[in-house]
Amino acid sequence: MSLIGSDRIRAVVGLGATGLSCVRFLASKGIEFYVVDSRENPPGLEEAKKLCPEERIFTGDLGVLETLGVTELFVSPGIALRTPVLSRLAERGVAMRGDIDLFRDYVDAPFVAITGSNAKSTVTTLVALLLQACGKNAKAGGNLGLPALDLLSPNTDFYVLELSSFQLETTHGLQADLACLLNVSEDHMDRYKDLYEYQRAKQKVYRGCKAAVCNKQDILTAPLLAEGVPVRAFTTKSPDLKEYGMLKDGDGAWLCHGVERLYHTSQVALKGSHNHANVLAALAMIELLGMDVMSEAVAKVLSEFCGLPHRCETVRVRNEVTYINDSKGTNVGATLAALQGLGSSAAKNILLIAGGDGKGADFRALAKPVNDFVRTTYLFGKDAERIAEVLPVGAEVKRFETLDQIVASIGKDGKEGDIVLFSPACASLDMYKNYEVRGEHFARLVNEL
Repeated sequence: MSLIGSDRIRAVVGLGATGLSCVRFLASKGIEFYVVDSRENPPGLEEAKKLCPEERIFTGDLGVLETLGVTELFVSPGIALRTPVLSRLAERGVAMRGDIDLFRDYVDAPFVAITGSNAKSTVTTLVALLLQACGKNAKAGGNLGLPALDLLSPNTDFYVLELSSFQLETTHGLQADLACLLNVSEDHMDRYKDLYEYQRAKQKVYRGCKAAVCNKQDILTAPLLAEGVPVRAFTTKSPDLKEYGMLKDGDGAWLCHGVERLYHTSQVALKGSHNHANVLAALAMIELLGMDVMSEAVAKVLSEFCGLPHRCETVRVRNEVTYINDSKGTNVGATLAALQGLGSSAAKNILLIAGGDGKGADFRALAKPVNDFVRTTYLFGKDAERIAEVLPVGAEVKRFETLDQIVASIGKDGKEGDIVLFSPACASLDMYKNYEVRGEHFARLVNEL
C-alpha cells in the first residue's frame, strides 16, 4: 500500500538504528518528512542530514512537534508513547506509528512475527535458518540485526521478524502470515504500569494473523483469534495430538509432534529444556509455513545450531567447571529459564552471577530456583541488594563491586562438575554500554583465568 502522494504531514521521532531506517525508507520513496529528536546530537544525525533537508531536522526538544502541524509520526521504539508531547498529539488525532507498521504497508512476501520476553532472537534466527535450509530465500531482522525496513527487497520468500513490545505498541493490525508469542514474564517494568499492560503490547503480535504459535505452559501467550485460524501450541511436557512437546522413554527424551517422535535430544545442538522449547516453537512455525519438519535439511540445522552469543553460550570448561555466558538474561524470566533449563536439584551445582539494573522488576520469582539449583549466588551492580533481599533464608550470597572480583573468586570456589551461570536478571546500563559489552567482559575474564 503506497503512501506516496498523500497529504499527510509526517515526522520521524527519534534517530538511532530504527529511526534511521525510517528516514532511509521514506526518502527512497520520495515522501517528505521531518526528523525530531530530543537529543542535541543523536546517533545517525549526519546520515539523516544527507537524506532530509536540514531545515526539516530539529534536535534538542520534542516540543517542536506541536508546531509543525504533523498528522502522522513514526516513533522509534525507545520513546514511550506516554511521553507528554506524544500523548497530547495522540489526543488531537495524530497517528502514532512505527517502522513495523510502515514495513507492513509495503511488504509483498509472507512474513513471520515473533515476540516474547525471552528467546525471541534465538527462535527468529533458527526459523530463518530452517527456512533457508528448505530452499527458501528467508531474511531475518527487526529488533534483531537489520531493521525490518532495511530487509525489504525483491525475490524474498519469507521475512522473519523479531519484534519487541516497544515496536508492537506502534503497530496496528499487524496481519502477519504467522505470529508467535513465546513467553511473557516481567520486563521493562520501568516503562509499563504492570505485567498486564506489557502483555497487552505483546499480544498485538496476533492481530489479524493467518496462523499462530503459542506456549501451552504460559497462559499469557494464549491468542484470541477468529474461528478457523490454525494454532499450534508447544510445551516441554507431553503434547496433545496437534501440539509439539517432549516424550520420554527408555532411550531418553524426544521432541515430538503429537505422538510422533521427531528428534532425540541428542540430535539437537541446543541444550537445556528452555532451548528444547525454542526448537519446538521453531518446528511448529515451519510446519505451518508448509515445510517438512523431518527433512534432512532441517535435521542438519538442528544438529549444528548452537545458539547466539550471550545466550546460554558456553565460554569455557576449566578444571571441569563449565562457564556459561547468558548476559542476554536481562530480566527475571530469562534467568528463570536458564536456571530451570540447566539446573539439577540433585547436584545443586550452579554458581549464579546476577545483578545490574532491574528496571523495576520483582525478583521474588528467583527464590525457588535459587533454592533448588544454586549453591552460591554472586551479586553486583545497582540492584544487588534488591535481589539479595528475596533469596531464601540460609542461601549463600556473596556481594562484590565488580565482575572482575566475582570471576576471580569463582576461579577459586569452583568445583568439578559446577556450572558458572552468568545470567544477571537485569539490564546492563548501570555499568556497561549494553549486554553485549557485559558478556564480552565476562568471557574475557573467564578466558584469562
